Amino acid sequence: MYYAIISEDIENSLPLRAEARPAHIERLNQLKAEGRLLVAGPHPALDTLEPGDAGFTGSLVIAEFDSLDAAQSWADADPYVDAGVYQKVTVKPFKAVLP
Repeated sequence: MYYAIISEDIENSLPLRAEARPAHIERLNQLKAEGRLLVAGPHPALDTLEPGDAGFTGSLVIAEFDSLDAAQSWADADPYVDAGVYQKVTVKPFKAVLP
């Protein structure tokens, strides 16, 4: 089943994101290689794909896991969590309907 991992950044998270990004991306690429990643990306702080110094307000990952507990464990181990980027992380089951 798919699960949505919805994360909200602390204010001014950009420097922390930059430091932890390589490890964060490596984990996402592992999900992709396993064929389990549906979509992943950040929420820009401005209405543009490149928000510059404004940074991001959070992230969304939708991926396949065996259970809600497995998805939560994966989310809890995110390098952005360890780096203090996120102030809140919510994990919910997700039903893909379209396209």
